[in-house]
Amino acid sequence: MTTPPIMIKDVPKDDRPRERLLKNGPAHVSNAELLAIILGSGTREESVISLANRLLMHFEGLKLLNDATIEELTAIKGIGTAKGVLILAAMELGKRMNGFQPEERYVIRSPEDGADYVMEELRSLNQEHFVALFLNTKNQIIHRQTIFIGSLNASIVHPREVYREAVKRSAASVIVAHNHPSGDPTPSQEDIHVTRRLVESGKMIGIELIDHLIIGNRNYVSLKEKGYL
Repeated sequence: MTTPPIMIKDVPKDDRPRERLLKNGPAHVSNAELLAIILGSGTREESVISLANRLLMHFEGLKLLNDATIEELTAIKGIGTAKGVLILAAMELGKRMNGFQPEERYVIRSPEDGADYVMEELRSLNQEHFVALFLNTKNQIIHRQTIFIGSLNASIVHPREVYREAVKRSAASVIVAHNHPSGDPTPSQEDIHVTRRLVESGKMIGIELIDHLIIGNRNYVSLKEKGYL
C-alpha cells in the first residue's frame, strides 16, 4: 500500500514556511522554506516543501539554481512556466541587491559645505523657502525636505515639522536653511528667534541643530558662526 504524500495542509500551522518566517524572521528559515514561499504551492501529488527540496537537490543547492534557465526549470516535474518565472525573478532580484552600490552621500564639514549644497536652488527664488537637511552620524545628508514656503515666522516654522521628519529618518542632526529674496543674508530678529526655538526643541529630543544658514545672492550667513547656536 502506497503511503500518501504529506501535503502542506497536513503540516501543523506553526511549522509551515510562511508562518515560520513571520514568527522567526527570514534569517531563521531554511533555503527550502524560502523557496517554498516563492513557489507558493505544490502539486496534487507533492507538497510545496517536498517540491522545493527536490528542486534544490536537482541543482545541488542555490549556486546552480541561481544560474538556471527557464528551460532547465520547467523540465522539472511540478515546475511550470509560472513557477519558473517566479524563481527567475527572485534570483535576479537577489543578484541586483547583491550588486547594489549606495550612492555617495554629500558630507557637511563646514557651514560653507551646507551653503554650497542649497545655494543654487535657493538664491534666485522670489519667495522664502525654508528647507531642512537631515544628517547621519557621519554628517552625510540622508534627506532634504522643504518645510514651508513663505515669510519666516515662528508661528509657522514649528519645531515639530522639522523634528518629526528627523525622527522618521533616524537623523543624528539637522541643518536648516532659508533664502532672503532680497539677496541680503543679514539675519532678522525673527530668524534668530526661530533658530533658538529649534535649538531648544532639538536638545529636548536629542537631535542637534547644527546650523541655520541664510542664503543671499551668492553669499550666506551661518547663525552658528554668528554665535546664535
